[in-house]
Amino acid sequence: LISLFPFVLQLLRSLLWPGWRSCSSKPAQNVHLSKPGHGFSFELTDEQKEFQATARKFALEEIIPVAAQYDRTGEYPVPLIKRAWELGLMNSHIPESCGGLGLGSFEACLITEELAYGCTGVQTAIEANSLGQMPVIIAGNEQQQKKYLGRMTEEPLMCAYCVTEPGAGSDVAGIRTRAERKGDEYIINGQKMWITNGGKANWYFLLARTDPDPRAPASKAFTGFIVEADSPGIQVGRKELNMGQRCSDTRGIVFEDVRVPKENVLIAEGAGFKIAMGAFDKTRPPVAAGAVGLARRALDEATRYALERKTFGKPIVEHQAVAFLLAEMAMKVELARLGYQRAAWEVDAGRRNTFYASIAKAFAGDVANQVATDAVQIFGGNGFNTEYPVEKLMRDAKIYQIYEGTAQIQRVIIAREHLGRYKN
Repeated sequence: LISLFPFVLQLLRSLLWPGWRSCSSKPAQNVHLSKPGHGFSFELTDEQKEFQATARKFALEEIIPVAAQYDRTGEYPVPLIKRAWELGLMNSHIPESCGGLGLGSFEACLITEELAYGCTGVQTAIEANSLGQMPVIIAGNEQQQKKYLGRMTEEPLMCAYCVTEPGAGSDVAGIRTRAERKGDEYIINGQKMWITNGGKANWYFLLARTDPDPRAPASKAFTGFIVEADSPGIQVGRKELNMGQRCSDTRGIVFEDVRVPKENVLIAEGAGFKIAMGAFDKTRPPVAAGAVGLARRALDEATRYALERKTFGKPIVEHQAVAFLLAEMAMKVELARLGYQRAAWEVDAGRRNTFYASIAKAFAGDVANQVATDAVQIFGGNGFNTEYPVEKLMRDAKIYQIYEGTAQIQRVIIAREHLGRYKN
């Protein structure tokens, strides 16, 4: 086994790009639809390569140099968000009819992975826009889309997805926020919690109960609304101080007799639950892509450190325990990437992707935590110190097992979808 170490070291060195970029971590090439019968293609189109390269350059040159400072202060990264908007790295899902780029889910995921490589706090702030927009994209009429999506292509505005409540996280059907119809308006009362971009949003997608009967099925009890953030009666809470992704703006929001015109209802009264859940199928692949970006960064940091750090007279990468740990990390990053790419491919092919979206999100979230933890281990005592980047990566990773559906909820969905194939 000792004789294998020079080979292992050479292999690891050959897998590194200048600037610590791992060749094995290079985003797997596009699994876009090709001619019928030709199966998957792992080659990116020229347009996809351009978006990927732009996002990569932005992350390396503009996000990474300031990420630690934003983590320390918790300040909202306004300059980075404005720059991302200018570069066309935000709002990629907005249709061309509303002035957007109209990119597919696959392209959005490529961009997200690169941004997350730089800082997942910044990436989450940007990606939350897509989550807030998605209900309007999939269920909004032409007037609603042009009004609320169109304005986001004219200036770098933010929006938010207001669903979670203090007593209703994974149990979305337990939402208590109420909307009561009065003439041509709805009066909304309730409280939301853990709302990303809550204090920075120009408008919200809000899910509220419109059927007061507690026995009403979720598929008919809730309605989706577009709510202007400056509406009277909205109280935005303090910015939460979280374990990781600290520059992301997360807050509680109280709605007290907030009036919303009936034209801001998405589809119709009672359609909200399906809209809210349908949005997750489209946004979970990018969340998984963000987790992969973090894991890839942790792998790169750990690999470079292992090549430089010496113990017992040789680089620690020459110790089999470390080399094998890096190999496991690389395996997980590659497989997690394939997971989100399959889920995104299903979306762009026009198929229901619930099964693949939950697999991608659950697996990539777990991988991000495992790889970040292993990176800290490779750094040893230095990994536990804030002067090195991996402790931030470890803190940032945890939320990927929680937001947009916990790791446990994803397994509920996966089991349901899997067993459904055998029952039909």
